[in-house]
Amino acid sequence: MQVSEYAAGKGGSQVYLEAGEQMTVHELIKCVAVASANDATTALAEYVAGSEDAFVTMMNERAKQLEMENTVFLNCTGLDDNGSNMTSAYDIARMSRALMAHEKIFEYTTIWMDSIRDGAFGLSNTNKLVRFYSGTNGLKTGSTSNAGFCISATAKRDEMQLIAVIMGSETSAVRNEQAKKLLDHGFANYAVAHLPRQSGFEPVRVEGGQVEQLTPYMQEEQITLLVGKGEKSNIECRVSLVESVTAPVEAGQTLGKLEYYCGDKVLHTVTLVAECAVERVNFGFMFGKCLQRILL
Repeated sequence: MQVSEYAAGKGGSQVYLEAGEQMTVHELIKCVAVASANDATTALAEYVAGSEDAFVTMMNERAKQLEMENTVFLNCTGLDDNGSNMTSAYDIARMSRALMAHEKIFEYTTIWMDSIRDGAFGLSNTNKLVRFYSGTNGLKTGSTSNAGFCISATAKRDEMQLIAVIMGSETSAVRNEQAKKLLDHGFANYAVAHLPRQSGFEPVRVEGGQVEQLTPYMQEEQITLLVGKGEKSNIECRVSLVESVTAPVEAGQTLGKLEYYCGDKVLHTVTLVAECAVERVNFGFMFGKCLQRILL
């Protein structure tokens, strides 16, 4: 793709793109993820949406979808050049979790050093935890005069993936130490519990249906929960079902819920549903049932 004059003019951290320069999307993503390049970020925004303003609209729409209730984006870079973007540590964590669902991102965020322009321009990761904290696989640093030094630091050890968000630190060194402390706390005090699909629930009565009852069904193959270390054996399941449903019943219709508890705390809730549809009793069905009884 070709870099615009507008993208090439972005200040702050950059890879010094020139107007008219040709660069692949792969290289631009690498510049963003590794070097926090604002010019590359703007070039990608224009490529995706046609303009930075159009891309910012997409950013805010996606933020709403992710329920990032305290976030307003004004630009695609995070710079304070046209006012301050607003967000919270919790919202950044939600956004980070959504990004991590695309595992290809880790191909970029785990790079320590690389280059572009056939090796002529070196890139060094602004997230120093990638090299100096065990298990780090991302995700992104940032800093402005208004926001201070910030990071969404992600790390994975064994089965557990954690996100630590730090905002408003005085220096990058303080930011990194605070992130490491949060991650250390998570790895030291929590564990992942894998729980198999539950079955054998009490049936629910069907009023006016072609079958008299339905057995609730749990769609999830497995539930993965984050619990305190040593608490896996304390997890219990509590089932609550509706007394009855009236036909017709649709496949997937809610019949109740299954809640996973640890003590008095609800860890997770699963909806229990009808595995198949049930039609309402009609004349044809009743005639067939009567005929069947006569023949028997």
